Amino acid sequence: MPKSTRYVAKTPDARGFIAYDAAEDAVWRDLVARQLPAVRAHMARPYLDGLERLGLPRDRVPQCPEVSAALEPLTGWRVEPVPALIPFGRFFAMLAARVFPAASFIRSREDFDYIEEPDIFHELFGHAPLLTDPRFAAFSQAIGETGLRAAPEDYAWLIRLYWFSIEFGLTEEGGRIRALGSGLASSVAELAWAVGAGQGAPAPRRRPFDVIDMLRTPYRIDIPQPLYFVIGDLDALFAAARRDLLADIREARRLGLHPPLFPARDGSGRAA
Repeated sequence: MPKSTRYVAKTPDARGFIAYDAAEDAVWRDLVARQLPAVRAHMARPYLDGLERLGLPRDRVPQCPEVSAALEPLTGWRVEPVPALIPFGRFFAMLAARVFPAASFIRSREDFDYIEEPDIFHELFGHAPLLTDPRFAAFSQAIGETGLRAAPEDYAWLIRLYWFSIEFGLTEEGGRIRALGSGLASSVAELAWAVGAGQGAPAPRRRPFDVIDMLRTPYRIDIPQPLYFVIGDLDALFAAARRDLLADIREARRLGLHPPLFPARDGSGRAA
């Protein structure tokens, strides 16, 4: 997650609604129009089924209370507007309480194709569909509950499991690689790259789903991922919610991080 943002959070009214203007609604409309063909071609069935269940508007930014009204009868989850950036501790606490934090701003035209920090399009179009599925909802809650028991120095280790599954996971359907992760659902360029549908581009590396391997794998948030994990059997992901993830983190620490497959950020010398 980026350390800072130039975006300013929008404040909801007493009912939880936000006054998005016509230009912001138009950005949402154009993002959905651009992304729908890509997700229909490359996203996995759990995401597509969830997107249909939600019935998100296409012509305006959805309101969190509207999305919550669709989610709560299905899985008991709701979405709540938050500032652009929140600390890991608050993120885990919200997941544990079955509340998904939704950054309240929408990207500008300048950042239409790519935005480093999560915006409302990423949160609602990307994340909310999987939260309609009780299995994915339970997995996200388990990540949050583990985070509440974790020490702050363990946060970066735990979030890698979430990153390589809920954010950027792949799966197999009908003999094809399909995208599962929310970060892919909200990114046209990376979605095609991840599933190997990019025109003339080399394919990214892929590894089979393995909790310890994921915990040990560094990532960067500002580039297409050079490596994705393929969750061949989704039941294996859901079973991970019943593991002793703190023990897994201790084992991952003992083994150490894998060498990164990307250069460090300029000026920092380190990756996430």
